[in-house]
Amino acid sequence: MDNNYDAYFHALSDPTRRAVVEHLVRNPATVSELYAAHTMALPSFMKHLKVLEISGLVRSEKKGRVRTVYIEALPLASAERWITQQRRIWDRRLDALQNLAEHIELNTPSKDGSK
Repeated sequence: MDNNYDAYFHALSDPTRRAVVEHLVRNPATVSELYAAHTMALPSFMKHLKVLEISGLVRSEKKGRVRTVYIEALPLASAERWITQQRRIWDRRLDALQNLAEHIELNTPSKDGSK
């Protein structure tokens, strides 16, 4: 079982990092390509990439002077499974709450005393 959810969700909590992930899901990109889409200083952008790499959501390879960044699908799939499990739990709880509310409504006398 993967216990790195905190790192995944921390990395995905920032819009810049989510944009990088969205780009990389479509295809790998160089740091320059990724950086070009953002209006921040390169050192700030590199900090975002570092957070993504530390979390395990992306990896990079350097060939010569070019660093290419790739998505790591396994951590994303793990986070997706966790979210799906949580959604199932909350769907069941909300269904139970709705059933209870309907039961109470059906068994609560109206203002005129009838049910």
